[in-house]
Amino acid sequence: MTLSKRMLLVGAGLAVLAGGAGYALLSQPAEAAIATGGPAPAFSLQDANGATRTLAEFAGRTVVLEWTNSGCPYVRKHYDSGNMQGLQQEATAGGVVWLQVISSAPGEQGHLDGPGALARVRTDNAHPTATLLDPSGAMGHAYGARNTPHMFIIGGDGRLLYQGAIDDRPSARPATLEGANNYVRAALADIAAGRPVAVAETTPYGCGVKYE
Repeated sequence: MTLSKRMLLVGAGLAVLAGGAGYALLSQPAEAAIATGGPAPAFSLQDANGATRTLAEFAGRTVVLEWTNSGCPYVRKHYDSGNMQGLQQEATAGGVVWLQVISSAPGEQGHLDGPGALARVRTDNAHPTATLLDPSGAMGHAYGARNTPHMFIIGGDGRLLYQGAIDDRPSARPATLEGANNYVRAALADIAAGRPVAVAETTPYGCGVKYE
């Protein structure tokens, strides 16, 4: 087992043990790997440019994790419409760190190497801070990511403040974006205003993450 995988698994264990004391929680899906309000698992992964990125380097900043798969129709709904890119731009303009995560295994739908991931970002005109490559699925399993898109927001203190769906329209049809309640946008607004996140946990939707 690699050091990165050990870090992720240990971090996940600490998160579960710590629980979510002091936070008002919604019903937590049985599959959730970490508790909302608890510490987010540490990670150390290469990004699409070959640089090592860690959660620790973003201490003090809000971090969004976006599990993605460029071949998934639910992901395509948000990118082909420009919805995801717009949200990325809004967030990063406000100082938020936005990390795409690709956990598709080699040979599976959505798997990309570094050059492929960079090309995809250019094609989609996406605006993440970085794209993390997780072909072993270690980070995805540590966070309990099970769909694309599956969204997580980590506060500046390293605690998980939101996990779940991007919005309340579990459909691959772009027409459903009109009037949708975007949970990520709302959570980021709460965090920026110093308020508790009103909706801190929802059930994610989308394609299953293509783990090995």
